This record gives sequence, C-alpha cells and structure tokens, in this order.
Amino acid sequence: MSALEVVEICAGAGGQAFGLEQAGFEHRLAVELDPNACDTLRLNRPDWQVAEGDVADESVWNPDDHKGVDLLAGGVPCPPFTIAGKQLGATDERDLFAWAVQLAGRMKPKALMLENVRGLSANRFSAYRQHVLDTLRDFGYVGEWRLLQASDFGVPQLRPRFVLVALRDEFADYFHWPEPHEEPAPTVGETLKDLMAANGWPEVEAWVARANDIAPTIVGGSKKHGGADLGPSRAKAAWEAMGVDAWGIANEAPGPDFKPAVSKKGEVRGGPKLTSEMAARIQGFSDDWKFAGGKTTGYRQIGNAFPPPVAKAVGLSIARALRQEGTPRERVETTHDPVYRLLRGKSEALTAAQIVTELSKIDVVMGMHDVERRLSHLGRDFHIEETEAGQDGAMAYLLRDFKAFVGQEGHERHERFKANKAKIS
Repeated sequence: MSALEVVEICAGAGGQAFGLEQAGFEHRLAVELDPNACDTLRLNRPDWQVAEGDVADESVWNPDDHKGVDLLAGGVPCPPFTIAGKQLGATDERDLFAWAVQLAGRMKPKALMLENVRGLSANRFSAYRQHVLDTLRDFGYVGEWRLLQASDFGVPQLRPRFVLVALRDEFADYFHWPEPHEEPAPTVGETLKDLMAANGWPEVEAWVARANDIAPTIVGGSKKHGGADLGPSRAKAAWEAMGVDAWGIANEAPGPDFKPAVSKKGEVRGGPKLTSEMAARIQGFSDDWKFAGGKTTGYRQIGNAFPPPVAKAVGLSIARALRQEGTPRERVETTHDPVYRLLRGKSEALTAAQIVTELSKIDVVMGMHDVERRLSHLGRDFHIEETEAGQDGAMAYLLRDFKAFVGQEGHERHERFKANKAKIS
C-alpha cells in the first residue's frame, strides 16, 4: 500500500505535522513563516522539504508543483478569529483561511484539513463558514466543521480546536470524525510526575496529588506581546490551584532545595514553574521532539501548536476515507448561515422583512432582530450594497464581494502584512 502524501501550510513547529506522520502521511512539503519553527522542523525531520517565508508568496513555493496531492493541511493564523482579539476576520491581514480554501481549488488535493481556534465557530463568523463550505462545494468537495476537544484524545489540556475537513465527492462518504477515547485524559500530575522529580524535588508526590486536573489552554502568545508565561489571569489561577507558578517558564525541574516564588506583594505562588519540556508533553509532543531557538521562542512554538494526538486522530480518519475503507455514511448538510445563503443566490436587493419572508418559505424561522444581527455580521466580512427601498425608508441589501484575501495580487493584505511581518507569529 503506497504512502499518502501531505503538503502542509503554516506548519509551525510541527504539531500537526508530527500527528499526521503518525497517521501514516509522508510530508512532501512544509511551508512556514517563522524561522525558529522552520529550524525546529529541520532539526526533527532533516529529510523533510521545508520552505521558509510567507506562504502566500509564490517565490517561496509553487502550489502548482503539488497538484493532486493526497492531503493539503494547515493551521492558518488564529488571531483573526480568537475571542481574545478583535475578531477582524476577513479584514485581518493574517487571515489565510479563505486563501487556503482557494488554494485547494487550485491544487485539487484529494482532501483538505484546516484547524483554528474555537472563536471561528461563533455566530459572528457563520457567514464566513458558510462561504467556505459553499466555495468548497463549487470546487467539488464536501466539507464539514467540527469542534474537537484535545482532552478527548488523551491530551491533558483544555484545548478546543475548530477543524475543517473536506474531501472530494468520491471519498466524502467514507469520512467519519474520530471518536473520543474511552479513558479520560491523564492529569497534569500524572503527565509530569517523572519530569518534576528529575532533579530530586522531595515534594513531588504531594504535588502530583494537588495537580489532579487537566491543564488550562497552553498559550504561546505572540512576538508582539512579551515573553513566556502560562496565559491570562483565569488560566494563572487554575495553574496555581494545581501547584504551578504560571508567571514564566523554568530552565529546569525543581531541585531538593526548591522553594516557591514570592511575589512583590509577599504572596507565595503555587509551586514550581513548568519547563518547556513539560509544556511540550502537556501539548502532546513526544519527549524526543526538540525545539530550536531560546526558551521564549521554544515555548511560543509549543503553545501555538496543534496537539499531535488530535492531528493523528483526524489524520487517521482522513486516511481511511482516502482508501475508501469502512462503511459509507449518510450525508447530512448543515447550514451555518441561511441569510448569507439566501443573499448569495439573489441578484436583487432584499429588505430585512423580505429576507424573513423568503426564509420562511424554506422553513427557516428567523425574526427581524436576528436577520439584522446577521446582516451586521455579514458586513464585517463581505461588501454589502445598501439602498433605500420604498417610501418607508427601509434599507435593502445586496451581497457583493468577500473582503478576505484569496490570492489577489493587488489586495491590501500584502502591504499590511509587510508592515506587520515582524510582529506576526
């Protein structure tokens, strides 16, 4: 049986790559912007071809060289969608999701897998998601979104990821989302006991008993916002409850004389800090996966990664579908945004009241308030032409172009990207 091949964009430090490798995929190419992450990929897999630079720059790599590859995969930047940011979506220069979908139409892989943060599943982006699915359908793919919890696949961490999988029509019915593991994920204490005890810390057993839950989300941060720590205030409080000092990353495990840190206010912090090696294990990396660069850059690579066990689980499901193994499933189509779908098929502007009426004809019940809210969300990612309709002054809406970068040479994304490149992780 011949090996399946994958081209991975926005590959980072290899979380998704490592997981897909475990699922049986061979990397034909990995493309990544960050030099340290590229060095990490080369360090761990010297035989992989790694292209370093802006993934949308064809001087870095040529997508046409990889047409028909088995799988196109990637973890495109999450800041456009994260609830911790401004959720600019299609107008954020870091948004490459729509571009990656267009890339699939150009490269024609057998399957597409893209992952991002939970924020992309919010109502704010319902039209964006619908546009992605409809575009994939136009290209001959059947796409589906799913929110996956890393802890369901053995990762000792609260880390939801929103995953898109699309397959060509002849493979789509064979794709089944992976089932959660029957056993719960190990606790932080169980996961890190041997690493915490490595330098002879005598309190390790008590610490393991205290660290009896999975970790909060490991946050890699960005080049723009400081050094390595374990996240915002709520996450720090959760770490402290488990006996972990979340205000930084340690160089090594605690020794025999370790004493908890004391803040400037005289408060004793939870316990030892994690090392980068500990954070990587919590993320699901194997202990022999090494990270290039200094402590802060290494931790950032770890925190921004897609947990390998989750990538492996989805990768195995894709591999089985591409081999048409198992029992075909019945297709169930999910509509993410009926307002977008309605307007997409109209050549004349509709008022909100007319939209309500048209939706009712297809058994979609939606009130004026909900329609107006959807239109407001639509206007953030799409150009909408508004005209006054009738004597009552009601506005009518006509859907125009998608604002997102999808490969246009003259798109403003290029200049904004160049201006902010040094701050982009």
